[in-house]
Amino acid sequence: MDFLTLFAVYVVVVVTCIVLVCKYAGQEQTTLGRQYGSLTNAVSPYVPLWLKRLCSRAVHRLFHERNNLFIYMHLLLEGAVYTEYSYEVFGYCKEMDTTLTNLCVPYVLLVLHLILFYLCCTRDPGTVTKAKHATQLKVYPYDGELFHPGETCPTCNLVKPARSKHCRVCNRCVQRFDHHCVWVNNCIGAQNTRYFLLYMLSVCAMAGDIAILTVDLLLNVVFRTGLMHAHYVDAQGQQQPTGIVFIVQHLFLTFPRIVFMLGFLIFVFFLLAGYAMFHLFLALGNHTSNEWYKARGRGCQHCHPHAGNRCHTPFNPLRGFYSRGVLKNLREIFVPLKPLKKRKHK
Repeated sequence: MDFLTLFAVYVVVVVTCIVLVCKYAGQEQTTLGRQYGSLTNAVSPYVPLWLKRLCSRAVHRLFHERNNLFIYMHLLLEGAVYTEYSYEVFGYCKEMDTTLTNLCVPYVLLVLHLILFYLCCTRDPGTVTKAKHATQLKVYPYDGELFHPGETCPTCNLVKPARSKHCRVCNRCVQRFDHHCVWVNNCIGAQNTRYFLLYMLSVCAMAGDIAILTVDLLLNVVFRTGLMHAHYVDAQGQQQPTGIVFIVQHLFLTFPRIVFMLGFLIFVFFLLAGYAMFHLFLALGNHTSNEWYKARGRGCQHCHPHAGNRCHTPFNPLRGFYSRGVLKNLREIFVPLKPLKKRKHK
């Protein structure tokens, strides 16, 4: 199997895994989720019934019940990357005079990341309970657009505080609910959004830093060996100058694990960087993922676009219903709001 075929298989497997997560981890409204749904509907008539049931049970177990599989997978992938980095990249970079400080930065980021990962997994996201219910009702006012007073959660039998939602996976209502993250096996809500934001940024920093060190290593190999100006003999016996494809294949054959690790890191970096920027954008406007998707589909019932009659809707994608300004919005993420206590009059 040549390099391009192997790389194509690699890309297909990775993209398939990402699509599955987008589809079943509460992100059905993404482009990937919609495309996967269309593909599933087209293929479904040709799939045996026993296989459908097996897949349905597996998907339900993975994405609709609390389990630690993705936590173990997360740690396994990080362990594989850091093992390869420590085993090969660290040594090669040291031989090429990369400073020890630069080589140790990924380990510092790993420690910080693991702390944030632990906090995301273990900290209560802001569960709405009977004991705290009266207090939680006073934290946010009802906006009258997305959240209305008097609505009761049929499962918890409690009046839903503004900005809360019942998580079907965790079977609880969560204050300022954002989404359920399978990678930390926990909901993201009022009390742990700050850890989740920092956690995603730490993953991006880790992937980006190791990728930069790895690219620097491979570029040093290319320049020191003179590959850019070398020639090779093709199948017809003719000398040909080396090109990008030849150099990439040569590096893959020489450092296969390093090249695969680099491809994985670049893919993860751009994927999570986009996701992190989206959540940072939500934080700046005081949105949650739940509110963003609910509000995007909102429109005035009196609007008739074809007739040219359009009303002004209160939703602004750059400013949430609960926005109080950029600085206060960010402060609310890192210092969650508490209900104001009424002063006692003497």
